[in-house]
Amino acid sequence: MIIPVLDIKSSIAVSGKSGNRDEYQPLETIFSPSSHPLEIARKLKERGAQEIYIADLDAIENKGSNRDLVGKINQVLPVMLDCGACDPESVTEALKFADKVIVATETLKSMDDLQQIFSRVNRQQIIISIDLVQDQIYSRNMDLDWENLRETLERLKPSQIIILDISQVGTRKGVNWDVVDRFSGLESTVILGGGITGSDLEEITRKGVAKVLVGTALHSGQMEPSF
Repeated sequence: MIIPVLDIKSSIAVSGKSGNRDEYQPLETIFSPSSHPLEIARKLKERGAQEIYIADLDAIENKGSNRDLVGKINQVLPVMLDCGACDPESVTEALKFADKVIVATETLKSMDDLQQIFSRVNRQQIIISIDLVQDQIYSRNMDLDWENLRETLERLKPSQIIILDISQVGTRKGVNWDVVDRFSGLESTVILGGGITGSDLEEITRKGVAKVLVGTALHSGQMEPSF
């Protein structure tokens, strides 16, 4: 299933490449003449979308938030929200506005915080995002290695994990299967994101990946919106 992606900055849907957020521009999408996220969400629902991934870039970068807008979108489509939540309190607060909250390696401060989140919040509402840059796990606050991260995932058993290659976002370069294969065999449902194109979908399905996050290829009309 394709999950449409919206990046929101200053209440506007934006787009860009490779995580260079300062260079993001208002989103041009085939689904709406407007870059207003709520209008885009309504049109996506009309086309059959079942949920939506939202990155609140202002919140991730500690420059405010768009949580009231996200809450309105959540009434249209269930939102999986990346807002930089990194401890039980911030995850609980984010769940007031979204259906599920993403805890991303980019902003997570410690593995102890992750353990605390899973002990205090309904795990069905938590999605762990493994953020990658140039094939390496990306975190602002920790040194993470593949082996320890996999051990943590095996212990916590999150219902869903996202493998998001930030350096591929907006590039349409396809899936890095070497990275994906590092997490094969986990009990969690895997969601792929970053640079995915229509030509990747057959292999994605063959490998048993249930969901993909798609932004650029979907909004540009280069991928059929098969929600």
